Amino acid sequence: MSSEAKQHWESRYGERDRIWSGRVNARLAEVAAELPPGRALDLGCGEGADALWLAERGWQVVGVDISETALSRAAAEAKARGLADRVRFVPMNLSDDFPDGAFDLVSAQFLHSMVHLDRDRIFTRAARAVAPGGTLLIVDHGAAPPWAAAAVHDHVFNSADEVAGALDLGAGRWERVYVGSVERDAVGPDGQTAVLTDNVIVLRRAAATLA
Repeated sequence: MSSEAKQHWESRYGERDRIWSGRVNARLAEVAAELPPGRALDLGCGEGADALWLAERGWQVVGVDISETALSRAAAEAKARGLADRVRFVPMNLSDDFPDGAFDLVSAQFLHSMVHLDRDRIFTRAARAVAPGGTLLIVDHGAAPPWAAAAVHDHVFNSADEVAGALDLGAGRWERVYVGSVERDAVGPDGQTAVLTDNVIVLRRAAATLA
C-alpha cells in the first residue's frame, strides 16, 4: 500500500471515534431498493454504513477501504448487528489492487481523496467487476461544499458525463440508466446548511445471452 495514502486516512479516522454519520448514502438506497439482493462490492466503504445497510437487506457484501481503523469500526458494528456472516471488510489500496470476483452491484460513493487516487483505473476495474445483468453506481461531488478547505475549492470537479466518458467498460453492452446531477440538502460539520450537487452515474451491464 502507498504509505502516504494509508497514513493520511489513518490520521483522518483517528481524529474522532466516528467520522461519518452512520446513515446509508441516499443514492445507493434508491438504486439498491430496485434490485434483487445478490453480491455487492462497496469501494471506499469507510466505517461501513452502506455495506451494513445492504447486508441487512439480504446482500452478501465485500467492503474495501485503505484505513484499517475504519474497517475495524465497520467489522465491530457488523458483529453487533449480527451481520458478520453477510459482510466482509478488506483492507486495500484500490490504486494498487482490486478485489477478485464478479458482483451484482458495485458501488463507489464519493471516492475522492486529498492524496493520490487513480480514479480512472479504479472505476474501469469496478466496471469490469460487474456481473452480467449487474449495476455500477458511482456518486461523486459535483462541486465543493461551501465549508470545504480552500484546496478543495481549487479542485476542478468533473461532470457526470465526463466521469462516465472516462470509463473503459470493456466487452459487453451497457445501459445508461442515469448519468447526471442531483441536488441534496446537507449539513456541514459546524451545523451550516447548504444545497450540494452530486454527480450520479448508474450503468447496467447487459445480461448474458445464450449463443
